[in-house]
This record gives sequence, structure tokens and C-alpha cells, in this order.
Amino acid sequence: MTSTKQVASNGDKSPAPAVSRAIKVLDLLGRHGGSPLTLGEIAASIDAAKSSTLNILQVLEDGGMVARVQGGYQLGRRNLELGGAYLSGFSQMREFYNFCSGASLLSHEVVQIAMLVDTDVVYLARHEGRAPMRFIATIGSRFPAAPTAVGNALLTTLPDDEIARRFSGPQHFPLMTENSVRNLPDLLRKISVARDRGYAIDDNEVHPGIYGIARVLPPWSSGDQPLAIGTSLAAGSATEAYVAQIVEELNAAVSHLSNPLFHSVASPFPNSNHSEVPPHVRI
Repeated sequence: MTSTKQVASNGDKSPAPAVSRAIKVLDLLGRHGGSPLTLGEIAASIDAAKSSTLNILQVLEDGGMVARVQGGYQLGRRNLELGGAYLSGFSQMREFYNFCSGASLLSHEVVQIAMLVDTDVVYLARHEGRAPMRFIATIGSRFPAAPTAVGNALLTTLPDDEIARRFSGPQHFPLMTENSVRNLPDLLRKISVARDRGYAIDDNEVHPGIYGIARVLPPWSSGDQPLAIGTSLAAGSATEAYVAQIVEELNAAVSHLSNPLFHSVASPFPNSNHSEVPPHVRI
């Protein structure tokens, strides 16, 4: 459980202290999930007297933002209504471009969103970065899923028997470079490693000198299919440290672009079905 002391704020210089404290109350209750907090715990957390805290809670309760339950207070149903209103105007594609433009590293790189179509991927969005790679797939382009990072990320959402059914012939493994995956057993090993690692890579498999990294972007609602968000780096810049930083920003992008009412991005491959791979395998 998060400590109730974490949101205490001494010397608050907000122009509207009561509003600031109300926001702190909502944030505190949100981080405690469904566990109610007492008046005393809330007052201590926001560094306020019990009397003023009670006044804030009363107003929030009247507005449906908090509910009084046995054991204290918890979030009220009005928060769900407001969240739904926010999500109804949320555009994943618009926010994708906004996020990439503001990201410290991804703003410099080519970043794309793709969907899986049988054994191929189709690219739906592309952030150009500061140094565009013109030979990288453009919006609407269709590429084989087997060698691409976004394709591998999307395949992690399928069980292995479904992957085996789709990729049953050699025509699904075009040799785009000497590093391209060539058969089903190797593809399944790649997918297993990607599931364990939390993201997929394309190490010079599609274009020589290009290193791709991708993560699953969960479906926005139950009727949608998952997407993948990935970036293409110059292979020479794909050091272990830089890749780790890029993965961190991709994780942040997934968190920003996922529907908070449906998904937890902590587990990117919730439906994975794979066997263990020796730890030395790097694909």
C-alpha cells in the first residue's frame, strides 16, 4: 500500500489551496484503490487540519467525487463518468504524434504504429523524427510480420499454435537480409524471447543497418485488435544503454496511449503461450 505520507505538502503556495488539497485527496484515494482511508489519515497526508479536511471531503462527497463507506472514504462514481467523458474525446493517433514530438529520444527517431493482417503488418502512423529514413515503411505500407519488430511484437499476442498455422509455408519467410528469420522454429524462438523480454527487436532483418524495437499497444476497447508501436534506429547507435532508454520511452508511450479503463500496461503479453528459452539466446 502506498504510504499516506507521500502527498504531504508543506508550504503550499497554490493560488487556490482548497482546490489543491482536493486534488491531493482524490490522488491519494486513487492510489489506494478500493481501500478506504479515515479522515485522520487523509488530513495527515495532505498536511491539513481535520476540520478543513472534513469540509473538503463534504464538498467532494456532495459532488459524487468521494463516497463515505465503512472505514472511511473512497473514490466516488463521478470519477468514472468524468473519465469516460475524457476518453470519448481521446484520439490514439493524435496523441501518438503529440507524444513522439515531445519525447526526448523518440522525437529524433522514426516511430510507427502497425496492425497485424494475417502474416503481414500494415503501417497506420509514422513520426518522421529529426533524420528521416526514407526507405522505412510509410503509412499504408505492408511488410511481412516475421522479420519486423512490430510484426514480432504483435505475434506475441497469439498462441504458438496459431502462429504455426499462419506461418506454415516458406513464402512467409522472405529473405530480406542475411539476418532475416528463415523458418517457423526460429520465429517461435524469437517470439518466445520477445515475450520474456517485454519487447521485440529486428536486428538488421528488414534493412541492413537498421535496428527495430517494438512493443504491443493494447486494444483500446474489447472490440479492437492490438497494435504495435515501434522505432527504427541506425544500427550503429543501438548500444545497450541507448536501447534501454528507447524501451523506457516506448513503455511510456504505451502507458500514455492505452485505455486506463481496460488495460494495465505492466504486462504487455497477457495471453502469451510459450516455453522457456535458454537465457543466452539473443535474437
